[in-house]
Amino acid sequence: MRTVGSKGGFMQAGASVALGMSGGVDSAVSAALLLRAGCRVLGVTCRFHDDEASVQAEADAAAVCALLGIPHVVCESAASFERCVVQPFVDAYAQGLTPSPCVSCNACCKMPSLLEAASEHGCDNVATGHYARIASLTRNGRFVVKTALDARKDQSYMLSLLSQEQLSRLVLPLGAMTKTDVRLIAADLGLHVAEKPESQDNCFVEGDYRDFLRERGVRDEPGDIVDRTGAVLGRHGGLANYTVGQRKGIGIAAEEPYYVVEKRAGTGQLVVGFAEDTLIRAVRVRAMNWQAFESLDE
Repeated sequence: MRTVGSKGGFMQAGASVALGMSGGVDSAVSAALLLRAGCRVLGVTCRFHDDEASVQAEADAAAVCALLGIPHVVCESAASFERCVVQPFVDAYAQGLTPSPCVSCNACCKMPSLLEAASEHGCDNVATGHYARIASLTRNGRFVVKTALDARKDQSYMLSLLSQEQLSRLVLPLGAMTKTDVRLIAADLGLHVAEKPESQDNCFVEGDYRDFLRERGVRDEPGDIVDRTGAVLGRHGGLANYTVGQRKGIGIAAEEPYYVVEKRAGTGQLVVGFAEDTLIRAVRVRAMNWQAFESLDE
């Protein structure tokens, strides 16, 4: 496997990069590192929704770009974000599932928006401030996502759904850095976002996500907590409060800890069991995105 350098080792000198800038310290330092590597950088802020936090993020990104002397543009992505991230999030909970919206956002909304901005402004590559690395398999040249060198900040999972075309143009300047290093660089550069707090998941939800789901028409009624045989053990306050594998906060007790083993959206039942009930022999998957594999004829 040939590892691609964390500062964009596969790019030509003087390459132009459309960098996704969320207004935080990670994307700000990514811009500075790309400039040091001799790249021409365009700061791109994707506007996914209009709220106070988004307005502040755009202002912070614009201020960083002004200080670094790079252009900054805002990409209107609200419609795509609603279609590809928010509505699937709501639908998943309505079906008794526990979604991971940031993963689908990167593949279906953020990266397409960045690539569109790159094409519009003549940029060769795109970049983000994720803590991960990109490599290519030596035998077939397929691009894969590798974990960051700092395991505590690794975000490779967030890029697991990216396509080969997206990965082939993506630069990850922070793959070999720690968060402490990033904040120190930001402070040295005098960036006002140097100590900005970490962003949180579900950026489109203000407050309790269950209130958001109710506003979107998801009825999450109380129901029975049952064991694998169907015996009723207690009551729950709504399936959206739980996820499969959960141990704490179920609300019932026994000689051994209970785990959530199933959520039955049709009946409203929360199925629990002991540790041995969580063991499985098979798993049903869908929408797989294969990255690291060797073709059968090699």
